[in-house]
Amino acid sequence: MTRSYQIRTFGCQMNVHDSERLAGMLEDAGYAPAEGDATPDVVVFNTCAVRENADNKLYGTLGHLAPAKAANPGMQIAVGGCLAQKDQGEIVKRAPWVDVVFGTHNIGSLPVLLERARHNREAQVEILDALETFPSTLPARRDSAYSGWVSVSVGCNNTCTFCIVPSLRGKEKDRRPGEVLAEVRALVDEGVLEVTLLGQNVNSYGVEFGDRFAFGKLLRACGGIDGLERVRFTSPHPKDFTDDVIAAMAETPNVCHQLHMPLQSGSDRVLKEMRRSYRSAKYLSILDKVRAAMPDAAITTDIIVGFPGETEEDFQATLDVVRESRFSSAFTFQYSKRPGTPAATLPDQLPKEVVQERYERLVALQNEMSWEQNKLQVGRTVEVLVANGEGRKDAETHRLSGRARDGRLVHFAPGDTHIRPGDVVETAITYAAPHNLIADGPLISHRRTKAGDRSEAGIRPKTAGVTLGLPKFGAPEPLPAATGGCTVA
Repeated sequence: MTRSYQIRTFGCQMNVHDSERLAGMLEDAGYAPAEGDATPDVVVFNTCAVRENADNKLYGTLGHLAPAKAANPGMQIAVGGCLAQKDQGEIVKRAPWVDVVFGTHNIGSLPVLLERARHNREAQVEILDALETFPSTLPARRDSAYSGWVSVSVGCNNTCTFCIVPSLRGKEKDRRPGEVLAEVRALVDEGVLEVTLLGQNVNSYGVEFGDRFAFGKLLRACGGIDGLERVRFTSPHPKDFTDDVIAAMAETPNVCHQLHMPLQSGSDRVLKEMRRSYRSAKYLSILDKVRAAMPDAAITTDIIVGFPGETEEDFQATLDVVRESRFSSAFTFQYSKRPGTPAATLPDQLPKEVVQERYERLVALQNEMSWEQNKLQVGRTVEVLVANGEGRKDAETHRLSGRARDGRLVHFAPGDTHIRPGDVVETAITYAAPHNLIADGPLISHRRTKAGDRSEAGIRPKTAGVTLGLPKFGAPEPLPAATGGCTVA
């Protein structure tokens, strides 16, 4: 009988994309997605270790699953991702009903480890210190018929004192441009309209093959792919952000005028303690250049409140930069102490109540700024790629939802038109809220797409692994001189 699987994903976009790879491998190995409320034969947890409560969340969830495992001895539980890379064999000590533990460097081992655990009737723990195979060489069952993730690199060469990712994901490894473009084309061939290029630091892309302008070139090359309507990327690092990337964004029609660039703090002193390698003036100058080239650009960010030693003056500097930056939205976090990071041992760890109070002030300010920016959209016509599951209240409001080209969430009235996720509509914004836009007027246009056809049919793209050694940018290498036979002038 075909065994069923379920994957539960925690954390960032990298983990979401890794889970697509895990699903692709399991299906190639003969597994099928679990349906409805049926108990899966295999449950895979793809974990995150960035936040302080990640450990408690995982072990609590594993505890709730223990009775199901006891009632179904053939059921298998696997734990992978960043927390598995960090805790390793500790996971099976704390949760002995777990069958497989695998790390960030060997996600391709999952089917073999599951089979080995069944055969040997004992837990299998395999954690590698270096990347076993680039994830792009693995098959992927995509979550969306209209939008896809494409990794340009894995790992990170930065040494931010608050971040545990480099120790869990390893040094940066870049894919050749030809491999990235081959995967993008494969997705477009499946009907996908939008891709998001992923990397811990996309602006350092090209470091491995010696081309510091590689990311701008990659964006321009995506502009030459027929059928690819939207290109996004995340996340850039301000210290590596170059003018050629801004030019590529502005001059390539299918690259969206959206930029997510982490600030982390507006205090130069705190940025130095964080080892962020830029200062607030540098950050703001990048935003000025982006807006000069693309006045309609929507800019979002990440901000950490309560880093060790942060003073009220430091925090006020962050508020000042937020006011000046005019972010359309921000992901705001309370500093989370992570063992193994330099910041965890810094003096002056702030009391929880101080961090909470500052966090609430930051959120209030950013909500005000977001609302101010969104009000500027009222009356404008926007193109919306219709999404599935973006609007939690769509059923009761009789609206559908999707993303504008600048990444803003739009809830719109479909009228009597049959519209599917993956279709594209144009509509006019009638109302702005801090976190979304409303368009309750009649649709200006509706375009049915291949992505909409496949979404309606319940077909999700599946892409094979992209092999190594595909062409790079630039002129092709000259052919070897002919040694005999005919030649063509």
